[in-house]
Amino acid sequence: MNHDPFDGLTEFLAVAEHKSFTLAATRLAVTPTAVSHAIKLLERRTGVLLFQRTTRRVALTEAGASLFARLRPAASEIDEALAVLSGFRDQPMGTLRITAPRLSGALLIEPLIPLFRQACPQVNLDISLDDATVDLMTGGFDVGIRLGESIEKDMVAVRLTPDLQWSVVGSPAYFSKAGKPLSPEELTRHDCIGFRFSTSGNAHRWEFRRDGRDFTVGVEGGLTVNDRRLLVSAARNGQGLAYACDLEIIDDLANGRLERVLQPFVPLSTALYLYFPSRTQTQPKLRAFIDLATRWIADQGGLGR
Repeated sequence: MNHDPFDGLTEFLAVAEHKSFTLAATRLAVTPTAVSHAIKLLERRTGVLLFQRTTRRVALTEAGASLFARLRPAASEIDEALAVLSGFRDQPMGTLRITAPRLSGALLIEPLIPLFRQACPQVNLDISLDDATVDLMTGGFDVGIRLGESIEKDMVAVRLTPDLQWSVVGSPAYFSKAGKPLSPEELTRHDCIGFRFSTSGNAHRWEFRRDGRDFTVGVEGGLTVNDRRLLVSAARNGQGLAYACDLEIIDDLANGRLERVLQPFVPLSTALYLYFPSRTQTQPKLRAFIDLATRWIADQGGLGR
């Protein structure tokens, strides 16, 4: 029969410290008989006498004193470890691992990093930008950011943005050279900048809606990228048309560097959400990030509005 090596050690330390079975029992909130029984079992298991007992006093044997000398610092370290553990309950600390799509990198993650590190200096941030659907538990992440349509139903989801508007865009220089498509089908005659998902290697098919029916168009062109910033930059520089979220091109649209086409055919997609398992939401580090992110977005008037 296997024995727990820690059985009886709590009682042993209490008796050794107080030199009394009665005082040890009081400290442990058990009976003196229970303490005595635990010590006897420990002595039987080790085959070593640990205490000299008389009616008037309790003293450690040489073997008992040797064991106590080794266990006392270990017990102190355990107490310190438990005290540190309580800190995880009381204040934000430790490492917060976040997975987010590349789309949210510049829009959300970059401005939040300095704000969060200033507010929670004891929390280390470990951020992974990945456009693939990520299982938080398997990946070892505390929290993720994804489109609502890709979040598992058993996750707690906190809305960050309104439903996202996507657009087919090009630069004025491109349109002056190639003209503007009037229907999604005409895209096959245009130079379109492809986007390839890094994890799956799949190409993004451009999504449209006509008369309540959703459909996609497989576009072609001389350039394919796997980075959102490069995609927008290439469109801005006249390399072709791009299918982009309005959040990532808001300044280019406002300044006329990019122009929309086919807007009546482009549907909304679901919003960006924070998501996490329900059992982890009480962690101070996670709660602090959720509160800061939602407060920052509210201060911006809501991303995309």
